[in-house]
Amino acid sequence: MDETEIQDRPTGSAQTKAFRDAMKITIERAALLSALGHVQNVVERRNTIPILSNVLLSVEDGRLSLTATDLDLAIVEAVPVDMKQGGATTTPAHTLYDIVRKLPEGAQVELSLDEGGGRLSLVAGRSVFTLPCLPREDFPVMSEGELPHAFTLSAEALRRLIDKTRFAISTEETRYYLNGIYLHAAESGGVAMLRAVATDGHRLAQVETPLPEGAAGMPGIIFPRKAVTEMRRLIEGRDDDIEIALSDTKIRFVFGSTVLTTKLIDGTFPDYERVIPVGNDKMLDVDKQQFADAVDRVSTISTEKSRSVKLTLEKDKLLLSVTSPDSGSATEELSVAYPGEPMEIGFNSKYLLDITGQIDGEVSRLALADSVSPTIVSDLSDERALYVLMPMRV
Repeated sequence: MDETEIQDRPTGSAQTKAFRDAMKITIERAALLSALGHVQNVVERRNTIPILSNVLLSVEDGRLSLTATDLDLAIVEAVPVDMKQGGATTTPAHTLYDIVRKLPEGAQVELSLDEGGGRLSLVAGRSVFTLPCLPREDFPVMSEGELPHAFTLSAEALRRLIDKTRFAISTEETRYYLNGIYLHAAESGGVAMLRAVATDGHRLAQVETPLPEGAAGMPGIIFPRKAVTEMRRLIEGRDDDIEIALSDTKIRFVFGSTVLTTKLIDGTFPDYERVIPVGNDKMLDVDKQQFADAVDRVSTISTEKSRSVKLTLEKDKLLLSVTSPDSGSATEELSVAYPGEPMEIGFNSKYLLDITGQIDGEVSRLALADSVSPTIVSDLSDERALYVLMPMRV
């Protein structure tokens, strides 16, 4: 233990003072459940550091602030309460959430900390629970440092950027720099855009939205996968604006009474524009839903390992086929708009379905070159989104 760690620890008198700060509040079950539901997702189920299994409860000025962290990501959410006495403590997050979740709707929940500070009491009707606590001084606080780049983005725009790219985030830990969404300022057709890109080496998703005021000088950042998931969950159904501030190491989102701060992935995102083909001249236009349904049906036969489906193209006709030595074979023919030369190309069926699932319009366009080159998939109703898919040998 170094000198800094010793100085950062509370003295005995400081701990005693904190323990005397025996908070006492009443809160409606739905409000507490909603806030706990947001913050407890950050807490890992398995923790070697006990304090990281806890949620920090802090009561001041008639508000209860709940904080959770895994040292890389921190979330704080505040809710109004009937405050009889302020104070703060930490208690197991998942246990508290499960208790509140199982209480009857409309229940009034009383939370109180004993004078020793070691136990938190929860009373709702005839139900009484006592939970262990750890001192709030032991709870780690994520320092943000300076966040020099700040701008506002609508929840709808952020949802779109996340939803249309996150499926392509890599889960391969050795390529950690692909384990997130690359957000950066870019120019498209002479217009300044905020661009989100994700790739796992097999497929790539690129989506843009007009660059918000204040974002012009922002560095390119890699927004980590876990933070992406939590952020998307938090903005579900919201229609307000989100305040975003960032540096080259951290990003903070503020909306309503919630603050989410996360470290960024320290790595260099690859030069993705080099893998987006520019000379694909064979255009296939196909009804998005018919295509997705047909791919889904024939892929029932494909083996779990390859999931491959072959596309055989002739003038205005597409034949989807799968052959498996163990499961048999399947074919389905679709009428399409394809004026090009006959060709065959194979794709991972799951990747095809992931991409077609992002198409909002009725028509998917596949821009092809040959059977071994990357294919561009685009949405004719959304020029600000494109997808690249590597073919498979079939």
